[in-house]
Amino acid sequence: MASGRIGGFRSPRHRAWYDAVYGEALRTLPEPAAVHDVPTAFGVVRAYRFGDTGAPVVLLPGRAGTSVMFRPQVAALAARYRVHTLDLLGEPGRSEQTAPIRTAADQAAWLAEALSGLGLDRPHLVGVSLGGRLAVELALRAPDNVASLGLIDPVATFAPVPPGMILRALPVGMPLVSSWARPRFLTWVDGRGGDAVAGDPAGRLISAGLQHYRFALPAPRPCPARRLRAVSMPTLVLLAGRSVVHDPVRALARARALVPGVEAELWPEATHAISGQCAERVNARLLRFLSR
Repeated sequence: MASGRIGGFRSPRHRAWYDAVYGEALRTLPEPAAVHDVPTAFGVVRAYRFGDTGAPVVLLPGRAGTSVMFRPQVAALAARYRVHTLDLLGEPGRSEQTAPIRTAADQAAWLAEALSGLGLDRPHLVGVSLGGRLAVELALRAPDNVASLGLIDPVATFAPVPPGMILRALPVGMPLVSSWARPRFLTWVDGRGGDAVAGDPAGRLISAGLQHYRFALPAPRPCPARRLRAVSMPTLVLLAGRSVVHDPVRALARARALVPGVEAELWPEATHAISGQCAERVNARLLRFLSR
């Protein structure tokens, strides 16, 4: 359980440095049809809408990814759907946390409030990494409010985070070693090499977020079997065979064994950066799933 602290930037100067990177990265997205700042009991959620017609699809990014993480998906999905991307509360981005988020129930609560504030009725949720875990939490607590789940290498959902991942992440937040530990960690998680991370707007933004922001969120925990059996909506799970955030083979087995009617796939060549690395394939698979 998280403490009563609130996540935020380390100082106004750190925020200014981050905002410069955010602004540059945001310009790589298509022009949004609308921008919303939605009040909730836990803070104000920044949301961008792309597309004007079709069923609502909500994209939830991974750690420090912000809406920019979905640059490879936005145009393809917005051609058929009303796509909303969210900067998560308690994470770096344009959302502003104002109250402690102590539990998974708190996280599901702010997301439910944000979707209600956007006027979305039973949207399709697509989550990457931690965003996938958040999508599952809302689906379990408010199943009538979620049309379907698209989970892209969701962390701490079907298998636990390995101890090695936790140990490698620890130096990232230590000021004296972060300058060299952070890029090494991100390259390891991404799995595509340092040039891929440095050349990707989302990768640069994630690095800036980890550098300038203090997190105060509860650690995600894998769903117990009884809860996964309660997932009642159509669910697509795409797992990266080279992922380092869990054992993908174990995650695949649990997803297929526990989630009723799940469409679960393991892509052996993909890394945890699957939504960017395999963008065209991911987009095609999401569109095929959503069209049903």
